[in-house]
Amino acid sequence: MKWRLLLLVLLVVVVVVALGPAEALAAPGGKIVAAVAKSFWGRVALVALTVLFLPIIFYVLVREAIGTRRAQRDLKVLRALHPAFDWMTLHDRVVECFTRVHAAWRKEDMAQASAWMTDWYWQNQQIAHLDRWAEQGLVNRCTVKSVGRVKPLHVACRNGDSDFSGSRVVVSVTANMEDYLQGRDGGKIVEGERGYKDAEFVWTLELGQGVWRVARIEEGSLSLTYAAMANELPVAMPQPSPRRA
Repeated sequence: MKWRLLLLVLLVVVVVVALGPAEALAAPGGKIVAAVAKSFWGRVALVALTVLFLPIIFYVLVREAIGTRRAQRDLKVLRALHPAFDWMTLHDRVVECFTRVHAAWRKEDMAQASAWMTDWYWQNQQIAHLDRWAEQGLVNRCTVKSVGRVKPLHVACRNGDSDFSGSRVVVSVTANMEDYLQGRDGGKIVEGERGYKDAEFVWTLELGQGVWRVARIEEGSLSLTYAAMANELPVAMPQPSPRRA
């Protein structure tokens, strides 16, 4: 029993390291992710573990791809019920939210992103992270260079008998960005380092009055968790159009 538990813990560490962000980050969401070991032997050990668990890592990637494909299929069907579920429109909204939220974060004023975040969440981010860091004499330097791939992981359709308010879509977002935490006065870097790097995040958007807004930001390592969840759909779903020969 003990060796199974040890194996499970080791597997989780390998998967998170292999699929998660490579450096310490303190972007919106307030998550400070530990950097991957930078020593030579640390990297050797990481490569060895990755090779050892390669079949399981491949399984994780396949499961996530299946979840993404399922979410895209269900969004296509839900589009017949409400135009807000159109994936292309939703994709553009995610990119817009990502850019706007980070711009407000960089200015340390989340009220500027109130049109792209739920009221509770933007206020929570301001108080729980930005204001707290300011009191500690810290500031998060966060700049997005480009937004990469955006893919749906999970769909939760709510209030289908009215305007679908409360419905949620969980997406994985990758971006090339610079992100570190440093002292406000002396400029000493406390977490992370300068330089642009690729990072992955999981964002949850909630529908309200026909508009998608950010309701939660989490670490990219949770992407499989959401991709493996069954989508929440109306009991009477419209049937997809048959393919033409």
